[in-house]
Amino acid sequence: MKLNAQSPLKQPGFSSRIYSVTLLGICSGLPFALSGSTLQAWFTESGLSLALLGFMSIIGWPYTFKWLWAPALDRLTILPLGRRKGWIFAMQMALILVLFAMSYLDPAQHPGFLIGFGILLAFFSATQDVGIDAYNTESLLPLERALGSGFNVTGYRLGMLFSGALALILADHLGWAFAYRCMGILLLGLSIFGLFIAEPKVLKTPSSMKDAFIGPLKDFWQRPNALWLISLIILYKLGEAYALSLTTPFLLRGLHFSLTDLAIANKVVGLIAAITGGIFGGWWMLRLGLYRALFLFGIFAALSNLLFILLAVVGKNYPLMLTVIFTETFFGSMSATAFVAFLMSLCNTQYTAMQYSALSSIASLGRVVLGSSSGLLVAHLGWINFYGISAAICIPGLYFIWKSQYLPCFENKPKILSGNEVF
Repeated sequence: MKLNAQSPLKQPGFSSRIYSVTLLGICSGLPFALSGSTLQAWFTESGLSLALLGFMSIIGWPYTFKWLWAPALDRLTILPLGRRKGWIFAMQMALILVLFAMSYLDPAQHPGFLIGFGILLAFFSATQDVGIDAYNTESLLPLERALGSGFNVTGYRLGMLFSGALALILADHLGWAFAYRCMGILLLGLSIFGLFIAEPKVLKTPSSMKDAFIGPLKDFWQRPNALWLISLIILYKLGEAYALSLTTPFLLRGLHFSLTDLAIANKVVGLIAAITGGIFGGWWMLRLGLYRALFLFGIFAALSNLLFILLAVVGKNYPLMLTVIFTETFFGSMSATAFVAFLMSLCNTQYTAMQYSALSSIASLGRVVLGSSSGLLVAHLGWINFYGISAAICIPGLYFIWKSQYLPCFENKPKILSGNEVF
């Protein structure tokens, strides 16, 4: 089958949809750090106890349990903007109000209130994510999901940069209140642009709230390979996530790099790697197809874990450290792009919000379960063995991908025979 003008970039409406998912990626990434690392830095600077800082982990719970209220986003339309745009815009307005409310509080005097607003911020942010993920899945054509996922991941990283690095710089020079208000104003500007994106057209929606909750579960588990798909989702990114769970302690305590070294590696080198990896991964996936991209990018991500072993053997070496961070983040972003496209391919558009949020939560299940064991493993076996084991954990996920090539979700995968033909 010949593609129009030899490239999917020339398909009608393609560019507008890619711009839309990129914009929404920024909107999705922006609030995340404001309820997480940036808020934690605010509390830390205020001199609050470690016990209270540890208690702040409850703020992130809405991101884990967002699938519980996701059916409401499939069933209900709350604003005349459309089902998806209405929920996204409503959550953005709620986020802006919460950010301005937080800017009037002081962690030293109102820690409980600020934690409460942090939970509200995470709740509205997680709900916005449900709407955005559903919007992306429904608006992108199957051929567009490769680049669309890449640009959405890139936008998400940019949003996190604004609420992470930029917010910290503003707080350092102009105060925390000013920083949070600026983030609110930035989100307001993004939300206004979001009013002009097109609402995706879906022919069928859940008939009731019961159908919105039970329907997507029934739809998924009636598939003949449902359990196999769940295992693949849990295992695919597990080894990579396990290795990254202790990257900061490894670099700071294990190799004695400075905070400045770490900041440059993560905020500059890591950001460049994430953006280029996401875009390149999306572009290459167009040529490989979803199945081969998942398998190949997964191999690259697993091999990049082995570079941490080299760094552990060599010791403190700044150029090598930057190379390792860039390589791991680049290939990790490529595999994340393919994984997002894979999750999209599994969703029934009648239940997109519920199914995508549930599947993405399942993807984090293995990391949550195994994450607590990472510190014990390092304490008993050392850093070299830890990273070797993390690379080995990638193998089951790759095996599941290798054995899944004939599943329905990988049907009609493109196979390049020449520079301008896709079969």
